[in-house]
Amino acid sequence: MDSPLDLSKYIRNVEDFPKPGISYKDITTLLKDGNVLKQTVRDLNGFFLDDQVDYIVGIESRGFILGAPIAVERGCGFIPVRKPGKLPAETLSQEYSLEYGKDAVEIHEDAIVRGQNVLVVDDVLATGGTMQATCQLLERVGAHVLGIAFLIELTFLEGRRLLSGHRIESIIKY
Repeated sequence: MDSPLDLSKYIRNVEDFPKPGISYKDITTLLKDGNVLKQTVRDLNGFFLDDQVDYIVGIESRGFILGAPIAVERGCGFIPVRKPGKLPAETLSQEYSLEYGKDAVEIHEDAIVRGQNVLVVDDVLATGGTMQATCQLLERVGAHVLGIAFLIELTFLEGRRLLSGHRIESIIKY
């Protein structure tokens, strides 16, 4: 997909954050420009324009920022996937491994009716663990994951390998 803007020019690199040796891709510089944000939402949505999507699913927290406007543009609902203990009603949880320990993602039990089509949106594909857990959770509740859209993909971390079997799209690749 060819965007009229080179969105990578709006990403700030922050060296040694959150720890030495990491080059953090900061999207706040992209988010603060309304025209650039609008183009980002259009580009992410554009990957799946021909698909019938019932819900956009966004992963806490930057997936909320990018996913909600896609839902508005498509005229469909938005479903948040959150960290444990953040959703007020009954939830289902999916655990995943981190470099040092475990974490989990949660969704409301009644968020999706079995068979509904979802598009999952997040800001960055790194190792793929959070997105893999999110897709597993969505499939457990009966959703059909049509695809996954990212603003940024860190290809050297090979996160796609955990997401095989899913259509994956990203705007910027590092």
